[in-house]
Amino acid sequence: MAKIRITSDSTCDLNALTETRDIGILPLQVNLDTKAYFDGVDITPQDIFDFVAQTKILPKTSAPSVGDYEDFFKKELKGYDALIHFNISAKSSGSHNFAVEAAKSFGGKVHVIDSKALSSGQGLLVLAAADMRDEGKSAKEIVAQINLLRDRVNTSFIPDSLDYLHKGGRVSGMVKVMAGMFKIHPLIYMNDGQLVPGVKYRGKMTQIVKQYVQDLKEKYPDYDKKRCFVTHSSAEKELVDVAKAAVAEAFEFDEVIETVAGSIITSHCGKGTLGVLFIYE
Repeated sequence: MAKIRITSDSTCDLNALTETRDIGILPLQVNLDTKAYFDGVDITPQDIFDFVAQTKILPKTSAPSVGDYEDFFKKELKGYDALIHFNISAKSSGSHNFAVEAAKSFGGKVHVIDSKALSSGQGLLVLAAADMRDEGKSAKEIVAQINLLRDRVNTSFIPDSLDYLHKGGRVSGMVKVMAGMFKIHPLIYMNDGQLVPGVKYRGKMTQIVKQYVQDLKEKYPDYDKKRCFVTHSSAEKELVDVAKAAVAEAFEFDEVIETVAGSIITSHCGKGTLGVLFIYE
């Protein structure tokens, strides 16, 4: 049986699961002014919050080069017959195209997948691939199945504040002011690999999260019960507990996994953003 290595860029936000499920991670880069850091290696979300609070400047993120990917694939392939690598949506970053170019140097042994997602939406696909690897499926079988699953991932979240999205040019100053004034929290979700705005919730985040979970249940009555992620960017424990309780009441997942967004995702959404992510039928 062929030995298959599963890898991902660091935006999958799988936290300790990368070790327990034997998944290789390539850190993406976060730039704070003139200093470069690597997601999950030498920078934390708190470093970003402190930097933005002090400078009012949003971090910038950057993708590895083709050469970086070649070095990573070469290292991760040692002892394996094939490698399957997951990237953040190609519509959100240029990293996927660089990885595809790098994979050409490995004679078909490296398979690069555009997750069409980010954060633990991408992580769901990574874990699904790890499940299939452990079941003994071939690299070809895994890639084919993942390419079907990736269009059935609910990747959505609700930001507590629009500050970072405004600083990043994703919402106007007027929208930010109106959202703060009327306590509006827009749903953001992935549609064919691209972030788009959805329903605008209004009120306290604890109440909004309960409604958000109910809306997900109505939208996706049929879903994969294997796992669900409650992923957040350093949200308050009370809010996370409310979300997990709402998910447990509305759905029947075998496991609900809490993960904290890394520095790449935090750089774009800011503190207190929360999402409930799963694969639907």
